[in-house]
Amino acid sequence: MITELGHFALILAFLVACVQAIVPLIGAQKRWPGWMAVAEPAANLQFLLTAFSFAALTYAFVTSDFSLRLVVLNSHSAKPMLYKVSGVWGNHEGSMLLWVLILALFGAMAAWFGGNLPPTLKARVLSVQSAIAVAFFGFILFTSNPFLRVGVPPFDGQDLNPLLQDPGLAFHPPFLYLGYVGLSMAFSFAVAALIEGRVDAAWGRWVRPWTLAAWVFLTIGIALGSWWAYYELGWGGFWFWDPVENASFMPWLISAALLHSAIVVEKRESLKSWTILLAIMAFGFSLIGTFIVRSGVITSVHAFANDPERGVFILFILAFFMGGALTLFTARATAMESKGIFGMISRESGLVLNNILLAVSCFVVFIGTIWPLIAEIAFDRKLSVGAPFFNMAFTPFMLVLGLVLPIGAMMPWKRAVLARSIRPLLPALALALALGGLAWAVQSGRTLLGPVGVFLGAWLVMGAAIDLWSRTGRTGRVARLWRLPRADWGKAVAHSGLGITMLGIAGLMAWEQEDIRVVKLNEPWVVAGYTLELTEVNRVQGPNYISTMGTMKLSKDGKAISTLHPEKRQYPVSRMPTTEAAIDNGVLQDVYAVIGDPQDGGGYAVRIYYKPLANWIWGGAILMALGGFLSLSDRRYRVAAGARKSAAAGVPAE
Repeated sequence: MITELGHFALILAFLVACVQAIVPLIGAQKRWPGWMAVAEPAANLQFLLTAFSFAALTYAFVTSDFSLRLVVLNSHSAKPMLYKVSGVWGNHEGSMLLWVLILALFGAMAAWFGGNLPPTLKARVLSVQSAIAVAFFGFILFTSNPFLRVGVPPFDGQDLNPLLQDPGLAFHPPFLYLGYVGLSMAFSFAVAALIEGRVDAAWGRWVRPWTLAAWVFLTIGIALGSWWAYYELGWGGFWFWDPVENASFMPWLISAALLHSAIVVEKRESLKSWTILLAIMAFGFSLIGTFIVRSGVITSVHAFANDPERGVFILFILAFFMGGALTLFTARATAMESKGIFGMISRESGLVLNNILLAVSCFVVFIGTIWPLIAEIAFDRKLSVGAPFFNMAFTPFMLVLGLVLPIGAMMPWKRAVLARSIRPLLPALALALALGGLAWAVQSGRTLLGPVGVFLGAWLVMGAAIDLWSRTGRTGRVARLWRLPRADWGKAVAHSGLGITMLGIAGLMAWEQEDIRVVKLNEPWVVAGYTLELTEVNRVQGPNYISTMGTMKLSKDGKAISTLHPEKRQYPVSRMPTTEAAIDNGVLQDVYAVIGDPQDGGGYAVRIYYKPLANWIWGGAILMALGGFLSLSDRRYRVAAGARKSAAAGVPAE
């Protein structure tokens, strides 16, 4: 009964979304307050109905209702409760229901927190947001219905993919979807502004919190996915340049550019056309990512679906919204004339360079991701584009970005003198060069990657600290430092996080060591100065798996450090093995152990990795997200400056 009610609620939410997409839009055009007022209650009702539908599906998974086809295919009665719940979105249909739930949530939040928006703009934003929801409700109901029944319910289910039965993957998709779908708000604001024919400083202030929230959630989601790949897949890598990984990384890059571009719109009323275009493209790349993950046209190790028919539906959604928005963008080009004038050397120019680097790096990732598809269609050739291409083509743009970021942050608006802006940063430059030189001197190899990473990391962290200190004036600086706006602290923390992540990536790639061998019990061996000894291997029964678990002692210079328990698990229901790495985590390095199959001559295949600075990668990501949250907590982000003034002045005629 609850399942049927959930299905019915989903259909009602679709009908409410249709009303919300049409009525307020007409009301805004005709200036009919009653019609515009429909938007808020419709947004709330749409969210409540979708939330009930999602709760009904969750209930079916928790209670192991095997009369539901989706539960049969993605759950099992012996599965731990966490993975019963995460099984709701660990599949195509359930994940799309989570997608529309978050879409409805953002629309409702725009109704809750949009009190300062002019009525016509608010009505149009909610209508555009609901139009996106209409498309995805239709996609779910007509091609991906999660509430389909089976004629004869089986005794038990087929279990969730064992790779997804992990805490990191349980929380990774919701955060990623909050980022993906959050960019729909920037898109809705952009299209609404184009319809009104008005883009001003107040619009820049309104769109920034939504973009920042989406960027923060994308950062957390990407970091969780990277962390999961590091410890779960057993190969010790944190990034594979897989199409699904790239699908989330591209909107992250574009939304970072949009964040910085919106600052120029707000402060100087410049770059209006470019900022609107970025808002459109940010959500466009989210839709492209959805197409990549669910269409099956590009091979990926962890795509959700392999169904070209569903992919065509998503492609139609992408073409409709991107084509419509870009057509409207072209028609309204004259309404986005910039007012602010700035010199070649200025903060505005620094932000333009920032945008160019981020946009071009996103384009590089996009080309590398879709090139195998282009080659197959145009040249009838099957090929793959792997890490060597991305590392060579993408890395230079990030190096330049890291170099110019502290300088651009120190420049004044409108006009600057380069030497005067660089002068306060000279101590940071000297320290960064010294640390880079030290890394070069002590490293065993002669690769530049490690020293350059140390230099860039120190440069970004020290540059952010000096930028923050420069805002405290000349007297009482320590007291003023703590009274600075949270947005200033957020920027400094986020930029520092980027530097720490760059340092971690460079250090890990430059100085890691790998040892693969067959070892026998109680025969110690040495890797990177650490002594390891496999003392026993046992067969362990888990809740829904059987594990071959090793016990491995780790010591250094005769002093015991820890005991590692690498596992190889076998899930009987799905008949899939997984590798569970054992990691001794440290601030400066990880020791990473993986146990393999028993060998014919005795002993076990074992892989040991020495991973310097690995945790700095995710520590930097945490700092970037923390910086975003600090900025969001700044009252200036939550209350749009000039909004009441704009509303009082009225909206100009179109």
